[in-house]
Amino acid sequence: MTDSNEKTGVFDARLLTQQRCPECGGTGELRIESENINEHFEVEKQVVVAPCARCNGSGFTPAG
Repeated sequence: MTDSNEKTGVFDARLLTQQRCPECGGTGELRIESENINEHFEVEKQVVVAPCARCNGSGFTPAG
């Protein structure tokens, strides 16, 4: 995009019709739930959020 488009927030409407990434569902991130047991024998649950490797965090399937 040109500098003037970036300042006004203009975007390419074709991006809205792209196919969403099937790996992350179009969110651009993967959520991995894990459980650990700490030293007090309590279960600790956590969610690890990572960028989707398939779409590179864009949420859309790369053009192939």
